[in-house]
Amino acid sequence: MKARDLALQGALAVVALVAAYLVWQRAPAGAPGDVTVVELPARALDKVRYEDEARYVELYRDAQDRDALWVRLGFKPAKPLPPVEGVADASADGGTSVDGGAGAALAQGDAGTPPSAQPPPPPRDMRANEVAQKLYPRFAPLRATRSLGVLDEKKLAEVGLTGSQRKLTLTLGGKTEAFTLASMTGGWGTPYLRRDSDGQVFLLGPALLPDLENATTRLVDRRMHVFDLGEFDAVVISSGGSSRAFVASGKAPNPVTLAPEESPDKPDEFTRNWHDRVWRLVPLDLLGRDELPPGGEPKEAFRVEYRRGGKMVGELTVARATDGFYARTEHTPGWVRLHAGVDPLAAEAARVTTPVSSAGGP
Repeated sequence: MKARDLALQGALAVVALVAAYLVWQRAPAGAPGDVTVVELPARALDKVRYEDEARYVELYRDAQDRDALWVRLGFKPAKPLPPVEGVADASADGGTSVDGGAGAALAQGDAGTPPSAQPPPPPRDMRANEVAQKLYPRFAPLRATRSLGVLDEKKLAEVGLTGSQRKLTLTLGGKTEAFTLASMTGGWGTPYLRRDSDGQVFLLGPALLPDLENATTRLVDRRMHVFDLGEFDAVVISSGGSSRAFVASGKAPNPVTLAPEESPDKPDEFTRNWHDRVWRLVPLDLLGRDELPPGGEPKEAFRVEYRRGGKMVGELTVARATDGFYARTEHTPGWVRLHAGVDPLAAEAARVTTPVSSAGGP
């Protein structure tokens, strides 16, 4: 009897050990990426749109070049402002009282173009950077940490999905899949989303959505050029109808030495210093594709062309607008606004483009 009991206990122990081993080997429930929300290849993804109550962000493929990725930043129409308490009563008395008349006049003056009635500015289309290039394919297939199924109204409110204005829409093969994102009251640590087509709720990983929320600083390509110092051997500088060519030598991180084409063995220190400051120009604000600065097309101040082996590598145009200086290059999709202090560069460009023999020496 004792031997039988011992054998039974031994068998149970073996079964328990096997079960524990199988549980240990199995992937943990809710591991990142183990629930598929949208099952489609990345090449089928046309657009990712994130929006909240005030603005929207879109990552989309160029219609002419599927390998080119763009970022569209836009604002949604503002909601009407609530009526000001007491304004209706003040205007109803015919303006007989001092306070009522002033209130009515103020209300009448504001009624024409209230701030909330102003249409939003046009969206800006800008090049996507490397962060956006890596983020985009993570939406197709879209995976979540785990699925919560269909939740009741109480649970939806608890996770921040009731009344949320935040949306995520994926356009795949011409069809859209829309989701409601949890409000940000709980922060990005718990990014719940609800699939609008069937009400299924999922928990995304915490690192997927913050880049969309901060797209202006994290997804936009802010580079002026895609080549570096040393990747060109000639520079042509133009200003005020005059042009001058220079032979370029050297490479980053050191400044490029520039010597006049007519005397390549005599480096021009003034032009080298001037070009070094031009190369380090940083955009303060990026305008969208085909967007013009205030006041229309700016007037060119100077232009720098970069060549290698006689072929164009890139160029920089700096122009003056009504509110300051702007620039555009072979890489920027449009104009970019420059910081203050470009006036000396524009003034010195005339000296740079004037041969020494004509100017009497720089």
